[in-house]
Amino acid sequence: MLLVIAVAAYFALVGYRGVFLLGESSFILKALGAAVLALPLVGLWLVTAEIRFGLATQRLARRLDAEGEPPDPELPRRPSGRVDRMAADALFEQRRHDLEDAPADWRRWYRLAVAYDVAGDRRRARAAMRTAIARELP
Repeated sequence: MLLVIAVAAYFALVGYRGVFLLGESSFILKALGAAVLALPLVGLWLVTAEIRFGLATQRLARRLDAEGEPPDPELPRRPSGRVDRMAADALFEQRRHDLEDAPADWRRWYRLAVAYDVAGDRRRARAAMRTAIARELP
């Protein structure tokens, strides 16, 4: 929450400078002011999208918990604290195979996303989680 407040303060400051530049007489400064005003808008959109993604992910996790789905197994860890790579790969293969049996089930997509995350593939984890969110029935 503190980070969101800090980002909002930054956007306000940048937005103020953009408005200030729009008030200048030079065309170049006006164009720069317009560009500076676009940055907080893009940033606001990105922050909002990330918060919505996080809230949707939490909603799915709570729903799985309420349905009595067992949590993912505790995987062995290396001394550094990271999950053992072979165990993560085995979990991923199991989740991928489960998904092939029921590709429309959001629960399987959710579990695949968790397996991707455990394996360290954040990009695919987020893509799988977006698919789980999209396939969830209201």
